[in-house]
Amino acid sequence: MKEQLLKAYEEETHASFVDSLTGAYTHGIFQLLLEEEIKRSQRYHDSFTLVLIDIDSFSLYNKQQNPATGDQALKKVAELIRENIRDLDLISRYSGDVFAVILPKSNAHEAYNAMGRIRMAVESHTRGELTVSAGLASYPEEALNREKLILEAEDALAQAKGGGKNTVYFKEKEKLSVVEQEFKILIVDDDARNVKLLGAILAPFNHEIVKAYNGEEALSLMKKIDIDLVLLDIMMPRMDGYEVCRRFKKSEATRLVPIILVTALDDMEARVKGINAGADDFICKPPNRIELIARINSLLRVNKLNKKLTSIENILISMANAVEAKDVYTKGHIQRVSNMAMALGKRMGLSASEIDALRFAGILHDIGKIAIPREILNKPGPLGLEEWKIVKQHPIEAYKICLPLEKTLGPALEAIRHHHEKLDGSGYPDGLKGEDVSVLARILSVVDIFDALDTDRPYCKGMPREKTFEILHRESDEGKLDAIIVEHLIEMLSPNDLQG
Repeated sequence: MKEQLLKAYEEETHASFVDSLTGAYTHGIFQLLLEEEIKRSQRYHDSFTLVLIDIDSFSLYNKQQNPATGDQALKKVAELIRENIRDLDLISRYSGDVFAVILPKSNAHEAYNAMGRIRMAVESHTRGELTVSAGLASYPEEALNREKLILEAEDALAQAKGGGKNTVYFKEKEKLSVVEQEFKILIVDDDARNVKLLGAILAPFNHEIVKAYNGEEALSLMKKIDIDLVLLDIMMPRMDGYEVCRRFKKSEATRLVPIILVTALDDMEARVKGINAGADDFICKPPNRIELIARINSLLRVNKLNKKLTSIENILISMANAVEAKDVYTKGHIQRVSNMAMALGKRMGLSASEIDALRFAGILHDIGKIAIPREILNKPGPLGLEEWKIVKQHPIEAYKICLPLEKTLGPALEAIRHHHEKLDGSGYPDGLKGEDVSVLARILSVVDIFDALDTDRPYCKGMPREKTFEILHRESDEGKLDAIIVEHLIEMLSPNDLQG
């Protein structure tokens, strides 16, 4: 097959498929050979590894030597690579001083050992004048198509170069730490043979396999067991996989658990329906063993990361509750603000992600008060100027505490920092004006003020609703609060609206 491909290339392009200097295949042939290897591996359910090898600091070496010496070095490196790989492996000149090597029927560990030999051979032959770095990417573990596999190898090479050069990098090292762990995987299928097949594929990984033979049983098990991933059949009696998936994703307890729909349906309509139900991935029956394992491992890594983030999130929420306990005047404040902000966001037609951001912002907006001394927080009378300066720092402190979760919190982080800003620029900590104050921060500000005025404190009773609404109206008339948000809040809290 390779010979036919090379001959067709030469006839079509009227160009050599071999680089004249190094004897390696050209870049164009590399692309064709890589595509052919992917097809072969798909056909025979094999894996293979792509390696990109770069000569470290070769441009500097060329400056210090003459061009002819540089060319000889390139040629020698190509020879050393060829001497330390198998006859079936394929070497190409990827670009300039970078070589690409395709190693069929190999995994990243086997390729890593080969690259170790090459690295040592180059260093030894040149007495340390030249070294090489290599980046590895394996099919199908890291990518299922040519473009993605090359990108993964390029990224791995960049990691190797950034790690000090003269090194070999591959992501599989990181993945193994995940795969070696034991996870609970739920297999749901009304056909016992399919359950047995999937269980057999997963057997070598020592995961705990939980089995369910219908949708109702799966839902029951998910309530009792902390499942890490679900392999879910679509075509089941009574309750199909779509409905099971929807119910999993609706539940706060299970919405982050990855779900792979395993189905005989391989059409666009089925996939769209699965996406709408919340599925994380799809695989067709009968499953390709290598592809299924790759997809499972990928989603298990995502689930592991989500669990870490959830743990951090829970720690922050616990801290927020601890801060509230420190301030005897604000018991229940953060939960009330969170709930009211979410209700207001829904009333205003905000998206689900924005409403979720309001939930987080409401709970965490006062977490910065952890930096405020208890005697200032609990002072029954008016605060002095210096005390007030300390209190006004709490949005900044909250922002700093929550910043490590920036990707998780998203727009909630900005609302946490800016919940005391005013539209006329008179707020704090950044003195923002007008459109610079986000909608989420405006909602949080209005709700925060309302709760402070409305709630009973040990030293004073909460204001009557009419008085509270009057103050909010005055603040909006003065251009401090968003008038539309104030009106939505008042309408939402009016007796007629509550009864409706």
